[in-house]
Amino acid sequence: RFLIKGLQHHLCRFFSVVKTYFLYSSQILLSGVELNKDNNVFLLDEELASMRKGREFLSQINDGIPRTLISTELMIKTQEARRKSPLTRDQFENQVLSMVYSALQVGVQRNKEEREAWGGALIQLANITTYDLRGDPRASPCDQPRPSPATSRIGS
Repeated sequence: RFLIKGLQHHLCRFFSVVKTYFLYSSQILLSGVELNKDNNVFLLDEELASMRKGREFLSQINDGIPRTLISTELMIKTQEARRKSPLTRDQFENQVLSMVYSALQVGVQRNKEEREAWGGALIQLANITTYDLRGDPRASPCDQPRPSPATSRIGS
């Protein structure tokens, strides 16, 4: 029960943090995004791109996140250095968009080394985001050892 409550707590925190943001972002991402020759993200759905939320999304992903591998790696180092404090909502949104952008870069890179470097950045961003959503694992009930079968029957 303790483990399930811990998982519920983390899932609730996750969904409360991303619910509003991902409602429109997931619709946008599922409609299709690509990189143009200038490495700007554009939406395949022209109607969605013309809507306010679509324009906000494009502005944030094209103007608000690192767009070179070097600047993405610098952002990763900065985030890793501040792991003790949780991400703000804006930092979280930018981090998620940086993961989207990195994934798009992995898909368009022809050079194996560049593809692997962007893939490594994507993995590091995902790890930082997971760490932030979970909090300090030492305080996480999800990481507590499971009770032995003998002790789990006590009080049942």
